[in-house]
Amino acid sequence: MQKLRMRPDLRRPFLTGLVLGLFLLLLPLTALGGGSGGVAVLPASPTPAAAPSPSPAPPGEWDGGQTLRVLQKDGTVETMTMADYLFRVTAAEMPAAFEPEALKAQAVCARTYAMWKVAAGSHSADGADVCADSGCCQAYIDPAEAAARWGDLAAQYTAKLSAAVADTDGQILTYGGAPIQAVFFSSAAGATEDAAAVWGRALPYLVSVDSPEGDEVPNYRSTVTLTGDEVRALAEEAGLGCDLSGDPSGWFTGLTRTASGRVAALSLGGVSMTGGAARSLFSLRSAAFDVAFADGIFTFSVTGYGHGVGLSQYGANAMAKGGASWRDIVSHYYTGVTVQRGL
Repeated sequence: MQKLRMRPDLRRPFLTGLVLGLFLLLLPLTALGGGSGGVAVLPASPTPAAAPSPSPAPPGEWDGGQTLRVLQKDGTVETMTMADYLFRVTAAEMPAAFEPEALKAQAVCARTYAMWKVAAGSHSADGADVCADSGCCQAYIDPAEAAARWGDLAAQYTAKLSAAVADTDGQILTYGGAPIQAVFFSSAAGATEDAAAVWGRALPYLVSVDSPEGDEVPNYRSTVTLTGDEVRALAEEAGLGCDLSGDPSGWFTGLTRTASGRVAALSLGGVSMTGGAARSLFSLRSAAFDVAFADGIFTFSVTGYGHGVGLSQYGANAMAKGGASWRDIVSHYYTGVTVQRGL
């Protein structure tokens, strides 16, 4: 076999190209080795970087300068800016699909309620200002959990709620120079309720006003059905001492209503209770209900959802759809309040 020989005039360019090619091949491996002198091994198939979770936009000047100590459900206390707290509360309390002005109204309510809680010192013994329990303070959700819930709309909704907080930076509701108890609920049966009718304490800014939502609200009208035995069992469990020995059709008597149409009081087996107590006892969505008995079954026909005091969230959304601003909304639901930036 004839031995191949490279011509002298081609040998130098060939060797130069070979050295240059080896240098370019080894350069990425050398760079990836870091300061330790090791050589990193590249994966056979590059793994695409995970898309970062949407995060709230930068806070406004006032909210960004205020910090809150939030008692978490696991007992720890986390310190965060007011803006971060309000994003978490607004995301948990109101559907992100709501109108921007309704979300702004919700952010103002949440900020005001937080300031009221701070002034009251409700969690000072815990080393905190507010807590993450909706039964005590306000509903609360981590941004990553909210983004997972929103799915493909996470970036859009994150920006929307961030804007609701930032566009109302520092705005709170006061009465007599102090933050109000800015309570809110889901939906009303045509009107909100006086605080005195629900909690027995009158507050001048928490009085009944019209609310424009209706059957567009999911589960706006609901029913609960109970047998006579189930009603008796619930009454006995609550220790009411009712006389339920007679005909069940006569168990509920003396039903009266407030000006807003909710049940003010009624009697069950001779024992009087408020509409709110009946709502809790029978797991009704609101105290705006009727009760009927037929074929051995009690049927509670319920309208709306929540305690009925303060801002109605679905009512706020209906107002926003009609062109109302967040200032219009909060001024409607909280009578005689002042809107101001901080204290």
